Amino acid sequence: MANSASGMAVNDECKLKFLELKTKRSYRFIVFKIEEKIQQVMVERLGKPDESYEDFTACLPANECRYAVFDLDFITDENCQKSKIFFIAWSPDTSRVRSKMLYASSKDRFKRELDGIQVELQATDPSEMSFDIIKGRAL
Repeated sequence: MANSASGMAVNDECKLKFLELKTKRSYRFIVFKIEEKIQQVMVERLGKPDESYEDFTACLPANECRYAVFDLDFITDENCQKSKIFFIAWSPDTSRVRSKMLYASSKDRFKRELDGIQVELQATDPSEMSFDIIKGRAL
């Protein structure tokens, strides 16, 4: 169990599932949730390899913060097939202030546990993480 500066533990499953996403491409995305009662970051949902970006955004709650990683496949302007792993800090304006503070203070330490993240994105509403924005950040 990894420990963070904010006192938030990171469940080992978080790192194991991220490793599977990165090396085996077992998942398209992973959504992580802080369980406040036990002060631990846990895996909330695993996206199957055939799920889309729309499936991913649909599983983020409208009023609660989450961390997520998304493995984006794209084609460059030079016609090369590539992939990038995004870390997304989802913190909607409508979520509780305490929750926003908890996710903000734990983010950097949690992100360090996930070795291999290439792009980071902070979003407070769905327009800030539209597919066009994600693709633009990847190129």
